[in-house]
Amino acid sequence: MDNKNKIEVIENFICSYNHFDIDGMLKDIHENIVFESISNGEIDLACHGIHEFREQAEYAKNYFKERRERILKVNVVDNDIEIDIDFSGKLARDLSRDLKTGDILRLKGKSIFRFEGNKIISIKDISE
Repeated sequence: MDNKNKIEVIENFICSYNHFDIDGMLKDIHENIVFESISNGEIDLACHGIHEFREQAEYAKNYFKERRERILKVNVVDNDIEIDIDFSGKLARDLSRDLKTGDILRLKGKSIFRFEGNKIISIKDISE
């Protein structure tokens, strides 16, 4: 698969994510997906395999009434596609004393996608 097609797969994944479409998100995910969420240089969440990834995606969607991840920039680094992202989401529940239902959570970061064949085998979400 060439880089243009990989980027289209990533765009479709993000579109599905923004619309809470879990089946759409999983369409191009490899059964042995490794997902890591990294904050402040620490892995705060890891999923191994498509079943764990689905469970986490189902769980996470309950935190937001709406959410939007937007691609700011795309970089191809070796076999990885790195995207700089801008995220905003309206909370569906309280997350802390400071983050309450209805608040807008805004984050900037980067996601690194690796492919095996035509499927996403690895995703690293790194928030700033």
